[in-house]
Amino acid sequence: MPSLTDFAELVRAPAALSTPGDVVAGAAAAGALDRRVPALAGASVLLYWAGMAANDWADRHLDAVERPERPIPSGRVAPAAALGLSAGLTAAGLAVAGLVGGRRALATAVPLAGAVWAYDLAAKNTSAGPAVMATCRGLDVLLGASGGQRRRAVPAAITVAAHTYTVTALSRREVKGADRRLPMATLAGTAAVAAATISGGRRQRGWRTLVPAALAGWYAARYGGAQARAAADPTAAHVRAAVGAGIVWLPMLQGALTARAGAAALGVAVAAAAPLGRRLARKLSPT
Repeated sequence: MPSLTDFAELVRAPAALSTPGDVVAGAAAAGALDRRVPALAGASVLLYWAGMAANDWADRHLDAVERPERPIPSGRVAPAAALGLSAGLTAAGLAVAGLVGGRRALATAVPLAGAVWAYDLAAKNTSAGPAVMATCRGLDVLLGASGGQRRRAVPAAITVAAHTYTVTALSRREVKGADRRLPMATLAGTAAVAAATISGGRRQRGWRTLVPAALAGWYAARYGGAQARAAADPTAAHVRAAVGAGIVWLPMLQGALTARAGAAALGVAVAAAAPLGRRLARKLSPT
């Protein structure tokens, strides 16, 4: 029988710390920060874990060659168990979203789940892969906005989607390494994402005015620094480290977006998930 550690590795449990911030940022932008947000964030985590399990099921033959230590090729988790877990987590995520957010939440959660499965089963190894994964993250932000004015959350959704595009593009080269032009291009994208996060937003007073820029700058320094190292030496190890940084430090970007929407203290709380995720990633890889 697989252990809890095996299942945690299968779904890349620490990486799920990067998902609640999507929902919070979307809710803040849409003016929908209410008691439904924690449950919607939980639904987001369940759908994320479902995608990770489905990813390893779909990649089980490739992983047997490139990453034989993963739970399925190593024999610690049976393929059928991984697929069943993914299906169960998907159903649970949709159920939570529907029970908490009703039809408006389901109207986003259902296409989100569909995009997750489409990425794992069809799009991942195609040129459309990064765009499909970016769509997943953008919909995740809009899931948080389902209880408010969703149109106001579209800029935040596009920002998180753009970040996700860069991470996914890098992830396609994390086993074999990349041409240095790839991390250079994603680094330019990260700079644009950080700049877009700082601009605009609601007017605030005092220390709150500094929070979006501080968090966006921290995000750019951490994720951008990892990409700069990959550009200087685009080996598989450096590219993989940049992918991990893009996952681990995403809460900084989400926190900046939340603060930009007028919830500075909450933005700082969201960003606090990043250092925690970094510590956990040392024990269990998020990639």
